[in-house]
Amino acid sequence: MSRIKDASLAPSGRKKIEWVRSFMPALTEIEHRFEETKPFAGLNIAISVHLEAKTANLGLVLAKGGAKVSLTGCNPLSTQDDVAAAVAEMGVDTYGIYGVSPQEYEELLAETLSCHPHLIVDDGGDFIQLLGGRCKEYGDRLIGGCEETTTGIHRLVAREREGILPCPMVAVNDAKAKHYYDNRYGTGQSVWTAIMDTTNLIVAGKNVVIAGYGWCGKGAAMRAKGMGANVIVTEVDPFKALEANMDGFRIMTMDEAARIGDIFVTLTGCKDVIVDRHFAVMKDQAVLCNAGHFDCEVAVASLRKMAVHSQERRKNIVGYELADGRTLNVLGEGRLVNLACGMGHPAEIMDMSFAVQALSLAWLAEHRHELETRVYRVPDTIDDEIGRYKLRAMGLTIDRLTPEQEAYLSGWNVDGE
Repeated sequence: MSRIKDASLAPSGRKKIEWVRSFMPALTEIEHRFEETKPFAGLNIAISVHLEAKTANLGLVLAKGGAKVSLTGCNPLSTQDDVAAAVAEMGVDTYGIYGVSPQEYEELLAETLSCHPHLIVDDGGDFIQLLGGRCKEYGDRLIGGCEETTTGIHRLVAREREGILPCPMVAVNDAKAKHYYDNRYGTGQSVWTAIMDTTNLIVAGKNVVIAGYGWCGKGAAMRAKGMGANVIVTEVDPFKALEANMDGFRIMTMDEAARIGDIFVTLTGCKDVIVDRHFAVMKDQAVLCNAGHFDCEVAVASLRKMAVHSQERRKNIVGYELADGRTLNVLGEGRLVNLACGMGHPAEIMDMSFAVQALSLAWLAEHRHELETRVYRVPDTIDDEIGRYKLRAMGLTIDRLTPEQEAYLSGWNVDGE
């Protein structure tokens, strides 16, 4: 059973899926292993990740491992209707329609969970939120799950602290294969691809304000600098601010940066990063967008109230005209810009991230009887295995430690010092 917009869109979506599969070799290698070992035989897996081609590939790989997979999106503006139609046609129960209301979006999540999953893949904590509330009855068979995002992990840790975490969860975002590769290089490229394709504006020479210098912020700042922008970083963490300064970026408060920025990108995972007092002093035609998971970093609702007029100026751009005649341009309704306005991370990047998801789910299934209800790190063996998959696929080789070197690094009473 599926709920999608239009089954006739499937041929287009199938082409997208086939294309990305050609550039996801680590996941392909895992798929071959899963076909032989069937680690998910008899298990239901529910997935809530941005519903586009790379995610569809993950669903298909898990199905090859014996799972009954149910798939939905994690953002109403990132679902691609043709991909949803294609993956449903390929045997994955799919619940996703682009542009639904918040209420309809939650219904799609709930329908996905109605399979009574044994394992979940969450992106931002929506599944966990529902399983702790209105969909609690659907969690009766839960073994565990994986969380994709920094924001989602913060919520998991808070639930663990309060004793209300419904099942063991693996913090996929904290894996080396995820935050070194996906958050920095994936976000760095996909954010700017989406901004440039949506606005058709140049980046070079502009004042770009990056709010937040975590791994995603580092990637977005690095790519903006590489394209010739004058990059300003705003932060609340003194050491991240110092790091950004050492990396060659200007450090300011948002109150200072608001007056001179041309393009603003928020990547903090927090709320109310850009608010009324910042809108009040921004340049005419400033561009505002968000690359954090939720649409609360740029206070779009407040800007809407301040505006005397608003209009769609291009696809995915709304211009808000203020009383003094200035217009501020918001991309993708303040939602995750690289997916609301673009295709998301490149396939080669998501290859590693989804490889972490796949192997972490297999680890949860294998160790189901010995896990406590808490948040787990991705085992180093999984992280390192994925790194070696990727190197092999790229035709790269690296050295390995000898037993003597391992003993030297791990011991305290060693010769040669």
